Amino acid sequence: MKIHIINGSHHELPRYETEQSAGMDLRANLDSPVTLQPLERKLIPTGLRIALPVGYEAQIRPRSGLALKHGISLLNTPGTIDADYRGEIGVIMVNLSQEPFVVNDGERIAQMVIARHEQAEWVAVDVLDATERGEGGFGHTGR
Repeated sequence: MKIHIINGSHHELPRYETEQSAGMDLRANLDSPVTLQPLERKLIPTGLRIALPVGYEAQIRPRSGLALKHGISLLNTPGTIDADYRGEIGVIMVNLSQEPFVVNDGERIAQMVIARHEQAEWVAVDVLDATERGEGGFGHTGR
């Protein structure tokens, strides 16, 4: 699949790091380092703009290494970039640790997964079909 992209950053384009990677790393595009204090969140620019085909979205997800090693995650996860959005991709980072974390220019801050999706058409009914689960909710299957 070919996707149009404008790279307004001074970094290389996102790429798959391994042959079977699902996501591409996004990099911070900063004029100077940004410090995230404990429990602080900030919108970090990437300098990237994309035009996805109809029926696709870009999901913005946390990087596992940042989460495990530094307690850094993303809010609104996964974030969705819709096919009709043409603005800059921003990443809402949050520091869930007890130590300040510095985001540097060019640092890999998130991963982007391109995914196909469908749009639903509602059909109003009076009764839903029965299933084995029924109305079983959170934790209904035990541990």
